[in-house]
Amino acid sequence: MRSGLRAVVAGAATLATLTLAGCGGSSAGDSAGSGGDKLDVVTSFYPLEFIARTVGGDAVNVTTLTAPGVEPHDLELTPKQVGEIAEAKLVVYEKDLQPAVDEAVAQNAKDTGFDVTPAAKLEATGADFEEHEEGAEENHAEEEKHADGALDPHFWLDPVRYADVVKAVEDKLATVDSANAAGYHERAKTLLDQLGKLDTEFKTGLANCKLKTFVTSHEAFAYLAKRYGLTMVGIAGVTPDAEPAPARIKEVQDIVKAQKVTTIFYEELVSPKVAETIAKDVGVQTAVLSPIEGLSDANSDETYLTLMQENLQELRKANGCS
Repeated sequence: MRSGLRAVVAGAATLATLTLAGCGGSSAGDSAGSGGDKLDVVTSFYPLEFIARTVGGDAVNVTTLTAPGVEPHDLELTPKQVGEIAEAKLVVYEKDLQPAVDEAVAQNAKDTGFDVTPAAKLEATGADFEEHEEGAEENHAEEEKHADGALDPHFWLDPVRYADVVKAVEDKLATVDSANAAGYHERAKTLLDQLGKLDTEFKTGLANCKLKTFVTSHEAFAYLAKRYGLTMVGIAGVTPDAEPAPARIKEVQDIVKAQKVTTIFYEELVSPKVAETIAKDVGVQTAVLSPIEGLSDANSDETYLTLMQENLQELRKANGCS
């Protein structure tokens, strides 16, 4: 999503933030944070929040910029949030995913911003992160070429890439707050063990499937598909609630029929209307496959780990895996 990403303005959406304790001064390298005992950490969206909270434990105060129920690609920052970025001891974000965050970090957190993209080792997966306008057929070949070179930001849906980012955040926390380094390393090891187990479960769970193709409303699952030998077909690109062109809908319908796909997947934070329409037209069912970009009121009790487990079960069911 480095090239071609266009943020979708969410209008005047109210972005709730978690409570930050009052600012307190302490020297760099100590447990510098609110009240002098906790490290104030700001994260840009849920997958990074989960890492910061899990690895940070009771040594950190974590707030996330993307409120529950808000699609991360839609994020616009309030003045209060910009202030939180400026005051935090560490800002964990993914560059080029949320332009508003990139700008706020560049202007207010040059020394405290921590971009996880180097650790994620993003690739051009071939997923299309451009928004195509209808009637622009003459530009189609050029746009496809551009999409092929766009870096896919959805690293967290691959447990192995996600583990690499966990290690990077662990090291950063231990450097910024050396007094609590032992706790960060201990909690990170626990999380890394869980991610290793999750990777094994995906490998074994998707090893023997009748179908290898799955259809989603949002092209977020290319890393997952590549890791576990599947093929993703996305209805939309970067903007999951964008209205796809009729030609794209026809392409997806043809794939569903030809490959006997059983399920059209949609996600929690956007309307299932398009997925339901395609499914009805070709006589298949719909189900949720979570891109885990954020939580909502409906799944606020879930975590990254439980949502990934649910994704595995949904893929196994849809693709006839034994």
